[in-house]
Amino acid sequence: MVRRPLARLRSLAGGWDGDPAWAHVYSWSVDHPAYGALGWRLAVGSDLRLLLDVADGTGRLPEGSRVLDVPCGSGVALRGLRPGQGVDYQAVDIAPAMLERTRRTAERLGVADQVTGVVADVAALPYDDGAFDRVVSFTGLHCFPDPRTAFAEMARVLAPGGELVGSAVLTDSGLRFEPLRRLGRLSGLLGPLCSSDDVRRWAAADGVVDLEVTTSGAIGYFRGRRAS
Repeated sequence: MVRRPLARLRSLAGGWDGDPAWAHVYSWSVDHPAYGALGWRLAVGSDLRLLLDVADGTGRLPEGSRVLDVPCGSGVALRGLRPGQGVDYQAVDIAPAMLERTRRTAERLGVADQVTGVVADVAALPYDDGAFDRVVSFTGLHCFPDPRTAFAEMARVLAPGGELVGSAVLTDSGLRFEPLRRLGRLSGLLGPLCSSDDVRRWAAADGVVDLEVTTSGAIGYFRGRRAS
């Protein structure tokens, strides 16, 4: 009897290899921060401004910089990219439907000429070592079936001195959010997850230094740079 409600939940939520309903809510909340900020506080106890501040960092990169956004989802991280900035922005996702949404977001923001959509698995990124000046992974690690391999791949393609930034639902963000984590796993929207200590340990092993992890509600924001 448990299987039927679980199947219905997964059908409603959708999977990340397609176009899950949650992705639409997530994108809308970022596009409408006046309302989205309240929704983030109520749903995950997090400050939406932290995500927006991280996205803005892309807009400060010089011309010729290369950015990897994985998973790009609906293009939330594109909010920081400026028209005419001259950045090579590689938007990577496993789902063609998500890449199509990213393309539409890029066109709406006037940055489509800088954005290239690529279907790829984060566990085997089709790029050379040190290819990017900035790697962005918003709400990504908690979706990946193997977050450890995903982190290693993102660090591998980061150039010396380059910045790795992202956010994820973490396992050590408090008991208050355990129902959210359990529901996420049951729906298929969340994978095995990781803790802030996991992220720090992986960073040290993969040559990402000066790592900072800031927890806001259920979500942890991390930032570090590749050792020179």
